[in-house]
Amino acid sequence: MITSEPVTVPSVAAPSLGRALIDLGRLAKPRITLIVIATCAAGMAIAPVRIPGLVALLTLLGTTLIVASANVLNMWWERETDGLMERTRQRPLPAGRLSPDVALVFGLALGASSVPMLVAVNTLTATLGVVALGTYVLLYTPLKRHTCLALLIGAIPGAMPPLMGWTAATGTLLSSSVSGGASSAAGMGGVLLFLLLFVWQLPHFIAIAYFRAEDYARAGLKVVPVERGERAAKGQIAFYAVLLVGVSFAIAAARMAGTAYLLASVALGAIFLALAGYGFRAESGRGWAKSVFAYSVVYLTVLLGILVVDRAGV
Repeated sequence: MITSEPVTVPSVAAPSLGRALIDLGRLAKPRITLIVIATCAAGMAIAPVRIPGLVALLTLLGTTLIVASANVLNMWWERETDGLMERTRQRPLPAGRLSPDVALVFGLALGASSVPMLVAVNTLTATLGVVALGTYVLLYTPLKRHTCLALLIGAIPGAMPPLMGWTAATGTLLSSSVSGGASSAAGMGGVLLFLLLFVWQLPHFIAIAYFRAEDYARAGLKVVPVERGERAAKGQIAFYAVLLVGVSFAIAAARMAGTAYLLASVALGAIFLALAGYGFRAESGRGWAKSVFAYSVVYLTVLLGILVVDRAGV
């Protein structure tokens, strides 16, 4: 961590039980966790095998717990860094509302409780979950202080849940069992969803780093706009937007869904490319980056929703 002054973590006051439970929940980043679980459910929904209800429940619960564990352990690790950033300094740990030891035990307990659930689904899904947890906490989190390439590592666990949903249903990464006369390329559905989520995170998070560059610089975190400049950040957002649209078209080419998804991918992709391209105009700045961030959320939500619905009719 790069800082000119020593960081003092506030002393922890004794909170009420209700307040402590709320803060423990905040450590798990419930909104992010909810989005991630939705992608896991999408992976199950597009799989060519219908998943039993109990297996689906165990998959969703286990994935929820392992994602929550990753978020808690990330906050535990970065509590001093969070204290340097305007948007994170009021989180439970840097604000001194919770003890770091409590957060560490809570995060480890969440991770440990998730593994038996995922093992009960199948060993492949459990392995993917453990790899995602380890990659996020042990690789991505410390690397953020050393290189902006850490984003590529962090995108791996972020893209794992839809693949976990797929493997929970099929028991394999590539399924040769496809239904409804679909192309055998649809057996790559889990991998294609993984790629979609992997690439989507890159312009999404670079946009965040762009309009919060001062915060990241203050905390000593290596992000593209800080390390390589705004022009490089704009170029990478545009490049990854093109790549993202390409992956969305690959999903259509694999005949994982029908006409509705194809039309949606074209329309949503065109807007994303136009918005990314606008970044090269001289007047584009933080407001533009916020628009990219906001639209990326809309893009993923609508595209996955239409994919799941349209897949049901294939």
